[in-house]
Amino acid sequence: MIRVLLADDEALIRVGVRTILSADAGIEVVGEAGTGAELVALAAEQRPDVALVDIQMPGGDGLGAIAEVRRVSPGTAVAMLTTFGKDDYVVRALGEGANGFLLKAGDPRELIAGVNTVAAGGACLSPKLARRLAGRLRREPAAPDPAAEASRRLEALSPRERDVLALIGEGLSNAAIARRLHLAEDTVKTHVSSVLSRLGADNRVQAAIAAYQAGLVEG
Repeated sequence: MIRVLLADDEALIRVGVRTILSADAGIEVVGEAGTGAELVALAAEQRPDVALVDIQMPGGDGLGAIAEVRRVSPGTAVAMLTTFGKDDYVVRALGEGANGFLLKAGDPRELIAGVNTVAAGGACLSPKLARRLAGRLRREPAAPDPAAEASRRLEALSPRERDVLALIGEGLSNAAIARRLHLAEDTVKTHVSSVLSRLGADNRVQAAIAAYQAGLVEG
């Protein structure tokens, strides 16, 4: 059973998300918060597997709460709920170490799959959101071309590490990658650590974005 803590300042959104998640027999919503402060307090009390957090909330927003949730409940994976167009907030949350990003208006099946993915240790990034972020980066003249930069960084990876990165981009956990590539899970863990190090990525979501930018994953 995946224990989920839901945080959003809009009660109607919380009801909708809870209803969607309740359709999966393997997910249990163990608490709801309307502010960042409530989120942190409930995380410390419930120690959920996943915190599904609105990227903008009053009283200590979702962005500011990421580090605090990790402090009080280190085993909790944090996935951000966002609306299309909140690119700046997504970039900031990425820097804070969020494990995933899901669109509020996305497919309900994508929401359930995202919760399962981050709970299993994978990275969850909505393909629609990934394409938008890549497009935004291309429009920023001060930034290097993301595709060219990602391809350059991938030159340091071995062929097997590229395979692993592509599957990280698909959101697969270490266990799922091991099954796909017919490797031991410990071997996959070693490859993942090497990929993150060589790419200079702080977490799997950053690596997944690099995979999208380099064309290893089709959004």
